[in-house]
Amino acid sequence: MKILLLGDASNCHRTLATGLRKLGDDVTVASDGTTWMNTERDIDIMRHGTGRLAGAELWWRIKHRLHSRLKGYDVVSLHNPVFLNLRPERCRLIFDRLKKENRSVFLTALGTDTPYVEECIAPDSRLRYSEFRHFGAAAPFAVEHPEQETDWLKEPLKGLCSHVYGNIDGAVAVLYEYFLSAGRALPEEKCCYGGIPIDTDAIRPVELPENPDKIRLFLGRHSYRTSIKGTDRLETAARRAMERHPGKAELVIVENRPYKEYTELLRSAHVVLDQAYSYTPATNALLAMAYGQCAVSGAEPEYYSFIGEDGPCGNRPVFNSPTDVEGMTALMESIITSPRGALRERGLRSREFVEKHNSATVVARRFRDFWQQRIYSSD
Repeated sequence: MKILLLGDASNCHRTLATGLRKLGDDVTVASDGTTWMNTERDIDIMRHGTGRLAGAELWWRIKHRLHSRLKGYDVVSLHNPVFLNLRPERCRLIFDRLKKENRSVFLTALGTDTPYVEECIAPDSRLRYSEFRHFGAAAPFAVEHPEQETDWLKEPLKGLCSHVYGNIDGAVAVLYEYFLSAGRALPEEKCCYGGIPIDTDAIRPVELPENPDKIRLFLGRHSYRTSIKGTDRLETAARRAMERHPGKAELVIVENRPYKEYTELLRSAHVVLDQAYSYTPATNALLAMAYGQCAVSGAEPEYYSFIGEDGPCGNRPVFNSPTDVEGMTALMESIITSPRGALRERGLRSREFVEKHNSATVVARRFRDFWQQRIYSSD
């Protein structure tokens, strides 16, 4: 198939393209490189500035200079209803043109949008916690940035999301949480779980030492997204645990690095502290696991059951992070004082997990099968 992946976040679409190409598809990635991450893309749709002139330039570029490169595809998949760094009403106009000039348009559900916020805050939500709610109460991120919740629940963002979900051919979610939220807006047959793709073929695993002098804890983060991921609490917990066990561990913090540089720095880690408010290990954790390292992230029983790893022989290698600092600290202490060889063994199982569930070709095949099913069912 001829496929356009429009927009990106944390290199997801770029890695998905790698898997699709291995399956024989013709894939184009159009993105802004997730701004400072500077991930690879075939078409650059970076907005150069924040003012009105910058928006006008991007609008003109999309409408005129790039017009011919955004049509004639079998599949277009958007990374979010707000798939361009433009006002919602302009995204809607471009969306309508994409629908008209391509065979199908899908959504890759990989970030916050109106259905996700609605799932997080709903009284009947299947998520006990998220960046917006912790067991019924407002989460720290929601308290610090209330607009991040309310903006998605009113115009113009809510209207754009409604229009996109009402006119796409389907949605493929990369996290268990996003699969649940997509189901609030779409019928069951239009929803699919794909997972986050990781190019395991390009990642050479590191060999964790059996008995390191110090456990190297690695915290890679966006400096402006600490409360949304809970990395502020993970840092506090790690420092408390190290104070209680002096000389047993060290903490390396890396912030806002370009993607290629970040992945090189990641290789030095023993345990990667990813996030606290997710049910599913996301890109940072899965990259570490592909390297054969251990990850502290979200990995709830619901997620393991969802992917078929809930039985007595299930592979469940992620350190599932509690949401409170006390619980996180206890987890960090258990990691720092792990028996000889325990982290190494868990790292090997982590690599096996990613190869089975998240390798780029495995995930690409899920996307591809769903797209083809939806396209042929509507023909």
